[in-house]
Amino acid sequence: MTFRTLLIAKAAVCLAFGLLLLLVPVALLNLLGAELGSAGTFTAREYGAALIGALFLMWFAKDVQASDARRAILLYLLVYDAIGVIITVPAVLSGVLNWLGWSIALVYLFFALGAGYVLGQENPEGGGRAAQA
Repeated sequence: MTFRTLLIAKAAVCLAFGLLLLLVPVALLNLLGAELGSAGTFTAREYGAALIGALFLMWFAKDVQASDARRAILLYLLVYDAIGVIITVPAVLSGVLNWLGWSIALVYLFFALGAGYVLGQENPEGGGRAAQA
């Protein structure tokens, strides 16, 4: 996987979930087995807004060549998605989310592993294989 491919895939996921959380948060979370009150709906929409912001970051950074910028973006993805796994798995195990919550955990895991992999391929001196891809 290349830096560009990872960011395009992440942008697509951010678009889909960001729009759903902004426009129909109650329906999305009900599908996942969770119920939202007014505070939960607000929080879900705030998260949707954050995902739309991440979408723009991923999309406009997909062709960046500066190694320090690439590293910062990859570290963001690694930490963000690893935390996503850490908080989603217990939510599924405790029944906050139904079995569909595992798909959310897998998406987070995919991007955490992908970011870690691409980060490992990056050369700190700026000449890594991913920088040339």
